[in-house]
Amino acid sequence: MTDPYTAPGLTPGHLGAPVAEPEGLPPGRGPEPPDPRRLRTGLACCLSVLALAGVGGLAALAVLLLLPGGQEKAADFAGAGTGSAQVSVAQGATLTQIGQTLQKEGVVASTRAFTEAAAKSPAGTRIQPGTYTLRQRMAAVSALNVLLDPANANALTIPEGRRAEQIYAAVDQKLRLAEGTTKGVAGQHAAALGLPEAAQGNPEGFLFPSTYPVTGETTPLGLLQLMVAQAAKRQAANGVAEAADAYGRSPYEIVTVASLVQGEADNPEDMAKVARVVYNRLAKSMPLQFDSTINYALGRSTLTTTTGDTKLDSPFNTYLHQGLPPTPIANPGRDALQAATHPADGDWLYFVTVGPGDTRFTDSFDQHQRSVTEFNSRQAKRSSSPSGSGR
Repeated sequence: MTDPYTAPGLTPGHLGAPVAEPEGLPPGRGPEPPDPRRLRTGLACCLSVLALAGVGGLAALAVLLLLPGGQEKAADFAGAGTGSAQVSVAQGATLTQIGQTLQKEGVVASTRAFTEAAAKSPAGTRIQPGTYTLRQRMAAVSALNVLLDPANANALTIPEGRRAEQIYAAVDQKLRLAEGTTKGVAGQHAAALGLPEAAQGNPEGFLFPSTYPVTGETTPLGLLQLMVAQAAKRQAANGVAEAADAYGRSPYEIVTVASLVQGEADNPEDMAKVARVVYNRLAKSMPLQFDSTINYALGRSTLTTTTGDTKLDSPFNTYLHQGLPPTPIANPGRDALQAATHPADGDWLYFVTVGPGDTRFTDSFDQHQRSVTEFNSRQAKRSSSPSGSGR
């Protein structure tokens, strides 16, 4: 779950062209009385050359001081350090920002020592968000090694596709709170979460799956606000508003499509095709007939849907009700949002996952039924109560 950090590059410099040696005077034709004009000219040339040499030397010195390769060695501590310090790495923090925090807390001697250590490490840009316990006065490379080990991060990771109820439980567990605490906070402080008006206080679909740092001061409300803020950033980056205009839908509906895609596919290629099926079916006023929406209504996760399930009295039953479900059914990640805003090109109307890695898309109902029959046959071998499933 997790977004990449940017390490500053080390730009190689050039020391400048060497100053040319002054050329000798033209050979004379024998002893002649000194010419005052020639003496003055020669002296002027000599002084000019010396001046240019001085300027060139200063320029070269300036280049040496300005370029990374010519700078004095960055201030750095030696060893593993002493004492203790807690440092939080925020989602999306750059190496420079991390280094500045480390320097402020007395962990490293300078930001530059840390960024240079990270630039030399093949894994230097893989620091995960979280709260780390380090020591003060550490060598920059020692501090980097602590930050590069995810096991040292005190953080909460929300996987893609988790429902709000599951996220509430994960927050309670991480913060060691009584069961139901975070759900209560979400309900009581819905107006403070930063949700769009269309969500009507329901954060489903807007708790972005990622890794969030946790400290002793972290609260359920603070974590939920971080998730909602991150969702807003990702949705803007993936062009949700633009997709809404393109497909004649609201941004909230595009997020709902992304949640369906997240629930029905597990890789970017299939997600883009599922999104296309959604838009194709909506355009033809066909019911979506998604098992994932029924599972959401029933609060479960399963691969199969029974005939009885398809008669469920719920607005989330997309077998009975045309159009999108009333709300998102999960919290979509980056790939699902990308699929919903940039669906694949195709005329597919049906799909079914026959087996792991084998999702079949078609515009032919007969072909689809053959795939569903194959799916049911495979399921019958694993269970004594098979049931049909298809979209």
